[in-house]
Amino acid sequence: MVMAEAGNESRKREGEDSSPVQPPAKARALERELTLQHSLEALPPISPPPPDDFEELIRSGLLPPTSPATKLFRPVVERDTKYVVVSGGVCSSLGKGVATSSIGALLRGHGFRVTAIKMDPYINIDAGLMSPYEHGEVYVLDDGGETDLDLGNYERMMFVSLHRDNNLTTGKIYDHVIQKERRGGYLGKTVQVVPHITGGIVEWLNKVAQTPADGTALRPHICMIELGGTIGDIESMPFVEALRQLKFSLPENSLAWCHCSYIPNMSGQKTKPTQHSVKALLALGIQPDLIICRSAEPLHEDTKKKISNQCNIGLSRIFSCYDVANLFHVPGVLAEQHMVGLLNGILKLDDLDKTELPVVGARDRNLKSLLDWNRFAKQVDEAEKGAEVVIAFVGKYNKGGGDAYQSVIAALHHAAVAMVRKMKIDWIDATDLEMPKNGREQTAEEKELMKKALARLEACNGIFVPGGFGDRGFEGKTAAAGFARKNKKPYLGVCLGFQCAAISFARDELGLADATSAEFDSGENKKSQNHVIIYMPEISKDTMGANMRLGSHWVEFDDPEKSFASALYGGAPRVMERHRHRYEFNTAYRGQMQHKGLRFTATDESKKRMDVIELPLNEHPFYLGVQYHPEYKSRPGMPSPAFYGFVAAACNPDGIQEVIAKSKAKGTNNFFTPFML
Repeated sequence: MVMAEAGNESRKREGEDSSPVQPPAKARALERELTLQHSLEALPPISPPPPDDFEELIRSGLLPPTSPATKLFRPVVERDTKYVVVSGGVCSSLGKGVATSSIGALLRGHGFRVTAIKMDPYINIDAGLMSPYEHGEVYVLDDGGETDLDLGNYERMMFVSLHRDNNLTTGKIYDHVIQKERRGGYLGKTVQVVPHITGGIVEWLNKVAQTPADGTALRPHICMIELGGTIGDIESMPFVEALRQLKFSLPENSLAWCHCSYIPNMSGQKTKPTQHSVKALLALGIQPDLIICRSAEPLHEDTKKKISNQCNIGLSRIFSCYDVANLFHVPGVLAEQHMVGLLNGILKLDDLDKTELPVVGARDRNLKSLLDWNRFAKQVDEAEKGAEVVIAFVGKYNKGGGDAYQSVIAALHHAAVAMVRKMKIDWIDATDLEMPKNGREQTAEEKELMKKALARLEACNGIFVPGGFGDRGFEGKTAAAGFARKNKKPYLGVCLGFQCAAISFARDELGLADATSAEFDSGENKKSQNHVIIYMPEISKDTMGANMRLGSHWVEFDDPEKSFASALYGGAPRVMERHRHRYEFNTAYRGQMQHKGLRFTATDESKKRMDVIELPLNEHPFYLGVQYHPEYKSRPGMPSPAFYGFVAAACNPDGIQEVIAKSKAKGTNNFFTPFML
């Protein structure tokens, strides 16, 4: 028995000795691994990561309660809203507004509720008193806000209805903070740019971002923010700092920053301006998530790689925004480069609750998908190939460029696209149609200018007279209104253009040679006894800013069946349109003018304020004056009825009655009632 056990033990040892021997290197590696494992087991367990949010720390008792000043540096914000910020570098006029509205349009097309804010660094409270030469047109909102023209871009492209608070200026935020300080709202603290101004900006943005802008009662999913000016400007620093604070007041994946830059082509595409622009942004604590590069031609691949390498940003996040035939191609250009997909990755847009809106029939036309934008862009291209329709634009701010009349130009183009005609605007300075003041003789140069201007009025297809302030150009606009009436030229007069038409009629048909407006004939130098246009009694004369009849008001047709303007609105008995004026028609002259054939077809709700004048279609192909501003509610694919009728008459005066009949047969459009989707 003992011998058997000994034999078994011997065989066991022999079996062990026969196993393969581990190579020295593998053996050492195995030994190190076992040693490291034993060392790690000997260490204490890793503690859980501390919470990253101050509120969680307070709830867990790890921090003392915050001081009253904490909220100034970390304002409380709604944490379910996503933000897309668009800034600009290198130079101004890069198209930040177009980029902002195009991105918003794409997001709207994906079913997200979107709003937009324009931040302007100037100290003016609003744009109401700014010169059109310097700042472009004043865009008026439904609530009467006088704002930057970019809000017009937002409304036209995103099909939203914004409010005065959607335009934030340095003047507004300082006024807000100073008033709060006067009320004792800062508890005796020293009020400073940081944290009080920047905190006030964050609070403003948070409030506006929660305000519905699409006609529903649902708060927006996404807030587009355009930062006016150029990165590096002194006046925009508080806004940049406020946006930096906003980003870190929000959870991860809540704010995306798009930076627009310029790529000049000088013996090749140059990236140095963009590099410096992004470095300026980095110095302010902001790393852009996307870079939108403006250039004449698409970016070369090596240009993108250089920007990517020097600006710390992925190649796929650099967008090439090159020149296109018309601006309605821009949403398609961005979509081809996966703008919404990238924003989805940055902001986790798929997590948002896109509550389906009820089907609203005809009102669905306001929602624009990418397919809609591509289709409309092609329609614009087709219209550009069509026959020209020439509109004589008799204005006084013509030298300010297209920006001074941006909404009017957009409305004319919307109507021309609907008629598949190429819009050609012949800019005529109203002063070229004026006689010298104080009885002075015309110089040879002035006579030649007037002769040429009259020849251009004769050659055009239609005459348009826009609004304006001040007496310069007033007589020229009045002359243009009279020329259109006498020569059977299709005519549309807006605001002052309405008043000029009434004054011209009074002079020619009533024999009141001194008929004029109280705006240009008042005080000690008053000369006229016939003020056809008078100052509105409820408007104060002590101040100017925001001191007019502003915003949306009802326009009621007295007898829709007898008004071609009503027929253009689908036979509507009343419509909601935006106004901006201090002066109105003097109703003491209404009876005399009606007796001579001028029709007053629409008034305000009180029936005392005239809003629309017309000449019968059997006497004139198209003669319409409106006190309101229909251009503010013209949209791509949905032109303003007043502009549509005017351009249709200019295209074919003999066929205008058929166009009016078709418009009436279509019925009313809910867009021209209080804004609804």
